[in-house]
Amino acid sequence: MGINQYINETRAEMKHVSWPTRNQTLIYTGLVIFLSVALSLYLGIFDAIFTEGIKLFIPSLN
Repeated sequence: MGINQYINETRAEMKHVSWPTRNQTLIYTGLVIFLSVALSLYLGIFDAIFTEGIKLFIPSLN
């Protein structure tokens, strides 16, 4: 397979791609950002709770 054939096949394949609209892209980007922040807060809270719980059992960690 030569480079020209590869480029031509890639162009042909890209015509079949269903690209999202600008509005869909903005909504999905906002959703990803929101879920990332929410998950990090959720994990951070549990990390703090477990850290304090471990400190109760192992006083030398204070």
